[in-house]
Amino acid sequence: MYRIGKSTDIHQLVENRKLIIGGVEIPSKLGLLGHSDADVLIHAVAEAILGALNLKDLGSHFPDTDPQYKDIESSKILQKVYEMMNERNYEINNIDTLIILEEPKLAPYLSQMQNNIAHLLHTEKENINIKATRGEKLGFIGNKQGALAEAIVLLRKKENTWKK
Repeated sequence: MYRIGKSTDIHQLVENRKLIIGGVEIPSKLGLLGHSDADVLIHAVAEAILGALNLKDLGSHFPDTDPQYKDIESSKILQKVYEMMNERNYEINNIDTLIILEEPKLAPYLSQMQNNIAHLLHTEKENINIKATRGEKLGFIGNKQGALAEAIVLLRKKENTWKK
């Protein structure tokens, strides 16, 4: 059995915050604003998995009103989402993502992001695709006011490996 989920996450860019995307700290004058570390890519992946499992959205499980999630690393959120997926006997078939950010260029960091997400979800790197593009100076992204990430996740039911 397969299940599909999709999500979009968006955060404002501000001064005096780290820019963390896909679990990678990227040198930048601007960082993403949020209750957690505001990792748009990991948030989109985590919420897409929740959607595939019919478990509502990220805010239902990790509300920004809960002080325990203040400044939490998004990788810890994705680990908890992985546990929910694993408890329901699903695994990653594949994930396709897109990050839209005017600058800095993300190409040098995509492989590390891919490794991080694959590790957190106990899957092969080849099952995680990460693309990046710019806003081409259009809208809030092009004006360096924010970043957006989208994720589509295909889960598959784990096969029983034991025999009676």
